[in-house]
Amino acid sequence: MAYIVIADDDELIAEIASSVLIDAGHACGWVTNGEKARELLRWRRPDLLLLDNDMPGISGTKLLRELRSSDEFYDLPVMMFTKMSGDNDEAAARLNGAQDFIRKPFDPKFLVWRVERQLERRAAQPQHRPLAQVMGWDEDEDDPPAPRRAML
Repeated sequence: MAYIVIADDDELIAEIASSVLIDAGHACGWVTNGEKARELLRWRRPDLLLLDNDMPGISGTKLLRELRSSDEFYDLPVMMFTKMSGDNDEAAARLNGAQDFIRKPFDPKFLVWRVERQLERRAAQPQHRPLAQVMGWDEDEDDPPAPRRAML
């Protein structure tokens, strides 16, 4: 069982997706905007975040960028869950740090399959470690070391 959060301003879609994932054996909840998602993430780290791109306030893309630049959530598995279509939209989602992309409307069996595939991938990786530890930065230092320039 995994703990999954859905951030989607379409309450009907979020409720249906949540029910599908609960029926598949996962704990799942949803919020309707990026600010609420951010607040919920501060309270508890999920195993997976399904994130709509077009939400009022902070967009899914902006929240994803914040997560990828944070020490606590740089490695949080995120699947974009959106009405965007086309290869360019999917490529942009991956470029911003999403591990996967689900288009709405969705097939319930396909959603469960993709979510479980992502959870299996995550299970094969080490659990979350602080970014400073991953990078080998000294914990006593206030700032990370300056990046080195590549010799050309």
